[in-house]
Amino acid sequence: MKICIFTNHFYPEDFKVNDIAFELVKKGYDITVITAVPDYPKGKFFDGYNWFKKNNEDVYNCHVIRLPIIPRGKGTARNLAVQYLSYYISSSVFTFFHKFFHKYDAVFVHLTSPFFVGLAATQLKRYQKIPMIFWTLDLWPESITAAAGISNPLIINPLIKQVQKVYNHCDKILIGSKGFEQSILEKGQYKEKLVYFPNWCETVDSSQTFEKYKNVKPFDSFSTRDFIVLFAGNIGEAQNLDCVVTAAIELSKENHEIKFVFLGDGRARKHLIQYSENNGVFNKTVFFPGRFPVESMPYFMGRASVLLVSLKDELIFNLTVPSKVQFYMAQGKPLIAMLNGDGADLINEAKCGIAVPANDKGAFIAALKKMSVMPKDDLFQMGKNGSRYYDQNFKKEYRIDQLDEILKNSI
Repeated sequence: MKICIFTNHFYPEDFKVNDIAFELVKKGYDITVITAVPDYPKGKFFDGYNWFKKNNEDVYNCHVIRLPIIPRGKGTARNLAVQYLSYYISSSVFTFFHKFFHKYDAVFVHLTSPFFVGLAATQLKRYQKIPMIFWTLDLWPESITAAAGISNPLIINPLIKQVQKVYNHCDKILIGSKGFEQSILEKGQYKEKLVYFPNWCETVDSSQTFEKYKNVKPFDSFSTRDFIVLFAGNIGEAQNLDCVVTAAIELSKENHEIKFVFLGDGRARKHLIQYSENNGVFNKTVFFPGRFPVESMPYFMGRASVLLVSLKDELIFNLTVPSKVQFYMAQGKPLIAMLNGDGADLINEAKCGIAVPANDKGAFIAALKKMSVMPKDDLFQMGKNGSRYYDQNFKKEYRIDQLDEILKNSI
């Protein structure tokens, strides 16, 4: 069966759609991926890629077509809007011609942002009269309301119309979080189309990481008395890490053994480093070592006492389970979370950590103090609960088999 995948992010960028494409090929599918020139997360094209290089290539037996976009640069609202528009134009124009010459059995859409990726896919679905499977990992227009504060009905209402247009043409709508259901059903009668299809974590070969990363600061200087709180991932505005660092500053006044390590990069990192320096905790109890490859994460997380996840108190985030939650659970470490909604519910259901409300600095500090004096066996059991829950509910093999069945039934 020939499947056309629409996604604005694909290998060498690190997204779950890579697993879907590569695993479906192993199951005998003929996969074509229509995507953009890779530029995430640094905001500039990857080495060896541009508008005219590698725009048509085979990757692990998938045929990949890369369309021109304007790079996101520093990721400002203006830059993102320009990039979204550029991808919408290039994907729409390309698909208009592509649909006449290449026949497919189904369309699969991987939606992070922007929602416009679904419009080009709808064009192919309608012309060829084939099923369209839509995996939404972001809610529109809620996401731009949360990210950019846009609430003007003159902007929001036309976006809702476009979202409804795509949903109307979907045969199945896969949702990464159960909380998405309410938002989607408010836009139309889509109950029969909805399928719960959660994230999974990357398969990581960490066999060589100990020697490679054992001397990375500050891990090389931590003692057995230190209680290490580790955050790994995008250091952006959505993660609400200002509140976390403020809590770290307060804790440092009475407890120097609770250490915070933020692995990663993002728009908020520079500001948080400056904030930490101004309050005398930078490289004392708060550390920002930088960004490291995913294969290093099991080593660093193995050194941590607890793993941290945090999000702002926004409707879109309350309906979302951050993908790092599943990754953390798979590592067998307890979680400390400051977030609302589905993410908190999952942690509580799995009994793999402590979740406090978003922005509740006092509850966060109290939870950390509690965990820092817990018997190691209790923390170990929390971590074990998380890995067991992950194995029973989120393994990649389950999702690929589920998608295989959905595609076959739809076709």
